[in-house]
Amino acid sequence: MKPDFNFPYGLSVFFPAYNDAPSLPSLLARTFAVLRRHVPNHEVIVVNDGSQDETAEVLERLRREYAPLLVIVTHPENRGYGGATRSGFEAATKEFVFYTDGDGQYDPGELMDLLPAMGPDVGLVNGYKRERQDPWHRVVIGALYNRFARFLFRIQLRDIDCDFRLIRKDLIDRVPLASTSGTVCVELVRKLELLAPRVVEVPVHHYPRLHGRSQFFRVRSLATTFLQLCHLWCRLVLAPGIIYPMLRMKAMALRRTPAER
Repeated sequence: MKPDFNFPYGLSVFFPAYNDAPSLPSLLARTFAVLRRHVPNHEVIVVNDGSQDETAEVLERLRREYAPLLVIVTHPENRGYGGATRSGFEAATKEFVFYTDGDGQYDPGELMDLLPAMGPDVGLVNGYKRERQDPWHRVVIGALYNRFARFLFRIQLRDIDCDFRLIRKDLIDRVPLASTSGTVCVELVRKLELLAPRVVEVPVHHYPRLHGRSQFFRVRSLATTFLQLCHLWCRLVLAPGIIYPMLRMKAMALRRTPAER
């Protein structure tokens, strides 16, 4: 990328955050530094998803520092990763939306590897992890989940679990999301692949988690994710495979003449 590259469109950046008070100051400092240099028309949104640490206090201080470009969306109670992601999309007002996690495991500076890839025929630019920097059991669970979800939903994207995405806002407005857990990523990618003219993948770095604890790898969260994944499959894959052929057969029958019947 050229050092004088400027993204000529409006960009909304958002971070779902849950108990991420320690990582947010450096994360937002890095984000605003990049946006000020390369994206003149931008906004940054943080969705505080019912955090129980000092996230609210930290965000209020940061809001005063970066006003009016920093917007805070607060959930009084935790709605899950899917709920926070959906709130971020709803709050976004620009032509393009980029989001990644608020825990600091991705470098927002690598957004600059995604922006030049957003061509006129591209709907989604998605990062994929060069190497996952997590404990071995999370690496194994993540790989199995990714492979299982790709197979189940016939998704072409190589790394569903990499929440480092640049998307056209008009496409997001056409894919209503219902998931409240991490399955929102599967739902989003599946619908975008069916709708987007082209999907581009870009390698990005993944860093060790320095603060807090991931919500995804808890037993209760994994159980919720599995149940929502099954429900999502019934809605997005099974039901269309049964209902649409039946509707086509009925339409063909109605078009037949009395003699043909």
